[in-house]
Amino acid sequence: MTAASSDDRVTAAVLVIGDEILSGRTQDTNTRDIARYLGVLGIDLAEARTVPDVMEEIVAALNALRERYDYVITTGGIGPTHDDITADAVAAAFGVELVESAEILAEMEARRPGQITPARRRMARTPPGAGLVKNPVQGPPGFTIGNVFVLAGVPAVMRGMLEDVGPRLRGGVVTLSRTVRVEGSGEGVIAAPLEAVAKTHPNMSLGSYPFSGPDGPGSNLVLRSRDADELAATVDELIAALRAIGIEQVQEIDAD
Repeated sequence: MTAASSDDRVTAAVLVIGDEILSGRTQDTNTRDIARYLGVLGIDLAEARTVPDVMEEIVAALNALRERYDYVITTGGIGPTHDDITADAVAAAFGVELVESAEILAEMEARRPGQITPARRRMARTPPGAGLVKNPVQGPPGFTIGNVFVLAGVPAVMRGMLEDVGPRLRGGVVTLSRTVRVEGSGEGVIAAPLEAVAKTHPNMSLGSYPFSGPDGPGSNLVLRSRDADELAATVDELIAALRAIGIEQVQEIDAD
């Protein structure tokens, strides 16, 4: 697989599926929750895409992402209605047909005896040989095939399923983060020293997140690295560079 680079970075992508997300009727919080969960495992969420409930769009996005990254997590589109086509799209992407899972049907029957309607039976379909992802909240489980994990779109249900996904993933080195806060100076003032420090440390991530405070414009400068020693040294270097151009209201803060 080409996703993990020479530095043993472990990567993942999220594929959010649903017209309701693109229309703005529903806010996507799943990407945020997945990113935080994966970060603790040392897995970088490298890309997130949102696609409509269109078969061709889902298949194309899924095939692109699963070839590029170590893992892909999809959310949404596994319910009982006609527009819940994620399982069909995943099967199409892998070139297989969906089959009813006897295990899922048994779970559904145990939960709702005698109430397995044709619509509910749709949720029991998985690709042949797919593993199941436990659903501790409500409804049937998700499933996994290849490096793809298919989860529900309802945030509480998705988070419950994610707990069953985590132990199956290969973790990496956790990325550390530290934040330097500048107050009373806008990005136009801090841009030059920030760029200089960034060029000196090309393997680190340095981002500027502006805000407006009591003393005027300011910015939180977030530094991220897997190397704790380099991260600590770069924080000191950045603070010194900012003070060298006359910025006094600068300090490291606990962003948590």
